[in-house]
Amino acid sequence: MATRGKKMVERVKDLMDKPERIRNIGICAHIDHGKTTLSDNLLGGSGMISMDLAGKQLFMDFDEEEQARGITINAANVSMVHEVNGEEYLINLIDTPGHVDFGGDVTRAMRAVDGAVVVVDAVEGTMPQTETVLRQALRENVRPILFINKVDRLINELKIEKKEMPVRLGKVIDHVNKLIRNMSPENYEKQNLKLDAAKGNVCFGSALYKWAVSVPSMKNTGIGFNEVYDYCQAGNMKELSQKSPLHAVLLDAVVHYLPTPLEAQKHRIPVIWKGDKDSKVGKNLMSCNPNEEIVFMVTKILTDPHAGEVAVGRLFAGTLQRGQELYISGTAATDRVQSVAITMGAERMEVERIPAGNIAAVTGLRNAIVGSTGSTVRDMTPFEAIKHVSEPVMTVAVEAKNMKDLPKLVEALRQVAKEDPTVKVDINEETGEHLISGMGELHLEVVTKSRITRDRGIEVITSPPIVVYRETIGQFAGPIEGKSPNKHNRFYITVEPMPQPIFDAIKNGDFSMNMQEMDRRKVLESLGMDKDVAKGVTHVYGTNMLIDMTKGIQYLKETMELIIEGMEEALKNGPLAREPAQGILIKLMDVKLHEDAVHRGPAQVIPAMRSAVQGAVLSAQPTLLEPVQKVFVSVPQVHMGSAVREIQGRRGTILDMKSEGDLSIIEGSAPVAELFGFAGDIRGATEGRAMWNTEFLGFFPLPQNLQNQIVIDIRKRKGLKAELPKPSDFLE
Repeated sequence: MATRGKKMVERVKDLMDKPERIRNIGICAHIDHGKTTLSDNLLGGSGMISMDLAGKQLFMDFDEEEQARGITINAANVSMVHEVNGEEYLINLIDTPGHVDFGGDVTRAMRAVDGAVVVVDAVEGTMPQTETVLRQALRENVRPILFINKVDRLINELKIEKKEMPVRLGKVIDHVNKLIRNMSPENYEKQNLKLDAAKGNVCFGSALYKWAVSVPSMKNTGIGFNEVYDYCQAGNMKELSQKSPLHAVLLDAVVHYLPTPLEAQKHRIPVIWKGDKDSKVGKNLMSCNPNEEIVFMVTKILTDPHAGEVAVGRLFAGTLQRGQELYISGTAATDRVQSVAITMGAERMEVERIPAGNIAAVTGLRNAIVGSTGSTVRDMTPFEAIKHVSEPVMTVAVEAKNMKDLPKLVEALRQVAKEDPTVKVDINEETGEHLISGMGELHLEVVTKSRITRDRGIEVITSPPIVVYRETIGQFAGPIEGKSPNKHNRFYITVEPMPQPIFDAIKNGDFSMNMQEMDRRKVLESLGMDKDVAKGVTHVYGTNMLIDMTKGIQYLKETMELIIEGMEEALKNGPLAREPAQGILIKLMDVKLHEDAVHRGPAQVIPAMRSAVQGAVLSAQPTLLEPVQKVFVSVPQVHMGSAVREIQGRRGTILDMKSEGDLSIIEGSAPVAELFGFAGDIRGATEGRAMWNTEFLGFFPLPQNLQNQIVIDIRKRKGLKAELPKPSDFLE
């Protein structure tokens, strides 16, 4: 690797300054559809690993845990060079995970790239996670092309006839197009996102056997579907891969059909950055200008035992070099860049400089977290927060086996939360409890075993997983009065459920406080909010909103920060069961403040606002929401009844059932709380013949008959009074 890598670095450096020759791409798909094997092929074709090892080496799955489990857990980056018609092109590639628990890595990778190679298994077709990764790509305005993998299985396993093959493959393309059209109807037409084999943005092949074909490649090589069929039947894959190699066919399609950073940033910046497009920074971002101020977005943080923290991300403007000072969004300090590098799987190759349009690995940005914007412009509007499709729905309590490791454990937990924003860490200094919330059982297991025990040598004891709930309200309440402890300040608020269109807009990133004020108002008015109410929107916390309806109140402006702090404290741990609150619209109707600043400090304002919000929530039909997952099961028809019973026995609902050949495909939903142990039970019920996976569906109200008992159970677990709270507990 060393000599190949060295030569490759020189070629990469030569192309970095030519954005028209750069393609930033992600490879994404459902689990086990062949992404990492495909990445190996592309690396082998570019001379970075031996072609004989491609598909077996799994170069991008370099983590021990990934090799042991046989799945991709971390998105991995690599830069390589590909030649088309005598011209060299730089391909910055990110191989992403397919397992639903690691979907956060896919979302973050999509922020760094401009194009996506969506891989679909020719036999299984599009699966739930295929839909999820497509949705993530389209939400970030990333252009997809399609690679239909495992075509050899259609011929050798399903024994389909020659004339049936194009029909089967056509159905897969039609289904992916239908998904794109439904998810992004505007761009489907406007940006011409239709996948069309005749156009060349669809390739067919086998990553395992290293061959592929596309309509343009057929013209060059003379290898079409008829020849593919004959070679596969004869088992002569080696000759097929020599005549029509996968890496050449697919990377040609990447170069021809996926955009350069120059083209992509024109379309992507308006979606991912809500600042003023006509400002100097806006123009530099839209034009991918390498000669002006730096704008860098961190999409991943790695820990290197020698170099410390490495911030990996996309450079949208400027040129990164050692020694530069960058302002990190959300912090007052600047960080000095200590080194800049390109990533080659597990290795980093340092370079002197990296210009706009590239993916860079930077050390020295100690204040950066995933999602930070680093810039030489002080107070620039940061990029939009990266919106994850799923949310943490499961929690484990972690404690150090040896008390002497406690400080190391606290440090490790903070680092884990920094590296992976889909992990929520709550360190309770009072109770000494350390809680980690994640996407599912596997996610939490990987975090505790790999990130904490293996990487940092801290032995830990973990509790069985606990479900994360949410709190909300069912009706209007107020005005409610919150008094400060000294009785000199009073706050009058009302609460009401957030209208669904506004809730969805916040969740999907279509509305945020980073937007220009006029744009914010326009969005809210278009969603049905009254003009005067939209004017008063002061703060958004999660999916909760604070609206100032007061007029001309003295000292309010300087007190607003404390009011917001009180609101956040009340909603971070809701009054019902100390679970996070969502979908609550709070209106500040009137305020009485003491004229002396000493009497309206943090110790007075924060508790007054906090108790007002808590009392108001409990007066407005407080409701506990539980996380629900979609469950997809494919199973032979003889076991269909057992699989359905397994879902329904867990408070589940069957949403859809269809059959393909002798397989039944069941789509259902069930609460996360009921899905513990589902893997073992469904295997037992179907003699191990069921294939299943889940996808996060959202938070839904608990059945009324279960709510009180679950609230009391959570309160007991958290050491709170084991009875239902009342508004009077918080209000005088």
